[in-house]
Amino acid sequence: MKTKFKAFHLIVVVLSLCLGFAFQTPFLKIEDKDVALVLPPHFPKPIYKFKQNVPNANVFVLGRKLFYDDLLSKDNTVNCGTCHQRIAAFAHIDHALSHGIYAKIGTRNVPALQNLIWKDAFMWDGRVNDLESQPVNPITNPIEMDETMPSVIGKLKKSAAYKTLFFKAFQDCVITQDRILKSLAQFTGLMISANSRYDKYLIEKDSFNISEKKGLALFRQKCAVCHKEPLFTDNSYKNNGIVPDTALKDTGREKITGKKNDRFKFKVPGLRNIEMTYPYMHDGRFRNLQAVLAHYGNPNNFNSESDAALKKIGLLSPEEKKDIIAFLKTLTDKSFLYDRRFVDPGMGN
Repeated sequence: MKTKFKAFHLIVVVLSLCLGFAFQTPFLKIEDKDVALVLPPHFPKPIYKFKQNVPNANVFVLGRKLFYDDLLSKDNTVNCGTCHQRIAAFAHIDHALSHGIYAKIGTRNVPALQNLIWKDAFMWDGRVNDLESQPVNPITNPIEMDETMPSVIGKLKKSAAYKTLFFKAFQDCVITQDRILKSLAQFTGLMISANSRYDKYLIEKDSFNISEKKGLALFRQKCAVCHKEPLFTDNSYKNNGIVPDTALKDTGREKITGKKNDRFKFKVPGLRNIEMTYPYMHDGRFRNLQAVLAHYGNPNNFNSESDAALKKIGLLSPEEKKDIIAFLKTLTDKSFLYDRRFVDPGMGN
C-alpha cells in the first residue's frame, strides 16, 4: 500500500511540475523590456511608427493570444498561426495555397510576416494599406476565417480570460475592434528580422565563403533592382513573367486598381528567411529555390508584359544560380525564427 501511495504521490508531483511549467513558464513571460522597439541601424525609417500604439507587454501578450486563437474564425477551427507558421517566418510551409475553414483552399500563397512596419501595403495585391486594418481582411474573408468583427467581439466578451487580458492591457474590460487590432499590430509589428548572417556580414561580424560572395555580387547586379537591400523589396508591384494559372483566374493588382496595366502584377516580396518560406510566387507554384532561379535565369520565360528589369537578368549559368542561392541562404535569421516572444502560448496563456 505504501509503495502504491508513493508512486501515486510521485505522479501527482510530476504532473504538478509539468502543469506549473505549462501555465507559468518563464519562457512565455513577456515584460516591457521584451517589447521595446529596437530599429536596426541599417534599416530605413519604418512606415508604421507605433506613435498611437506604443509597445506594451500586456498589449503584446493580448495580441499573441488573439493571433493563435481559433475564436477568430467562424467555426472556431482556424487562427492566424494556422497559416502563418513561426518556423516558416510566418508563412505556410509546403502549402502552395492558403487553407481556411471548412477545408477551403485559397487562391494565393501565404506571405511571410516579417518587417511589416516597413511595408506601405499588404496582401499580394496591396488591397490593405494599414498594419492595424490588415487582420480584418483574413478574419472576414469567406475562404479564410469567414467571421465578422462584431461576432469576434461577442465571443471574446464571453471569456473571463479575455476580460482579464483586456483589463491588463487597457486598464478596463471593454473589448473593441480598435483594441483587438492594436494588440495584433503590436504582436505582428514587432516581428523584425534583422540578425541574419547577411546582417552580420555587413558589420563585419561574420564572413562569407567564395560562393556566397559571388552570389551577393550577382544578386546586386541581377536582382536588387526589385529586391532592394536591406529589406529585399522595393514595395512595388511587378509582372514577373510566370504564366497565369487559368484555374485561379487571378489578375493581381488589377483587381484593386481596375487598371489594365496592373494586370498580373503582384507585390514584390521581401526575401529575408527565403530558405524557410517555400513554396514560392503568389500561387506557390515553385517548390524550391532552384525552380525560382530556373525561371528568372532564362530570358525566354519573359514576354512583352513582363517587367522590363527581368529581361536584363540574362541567362544564368548553373554555377551562377548555385552562388545566388548560397547567398539567399545567408538571409536566414535563426534568432527570429526561434524568438520565444512569438511562440504559440497554447494552454500557457
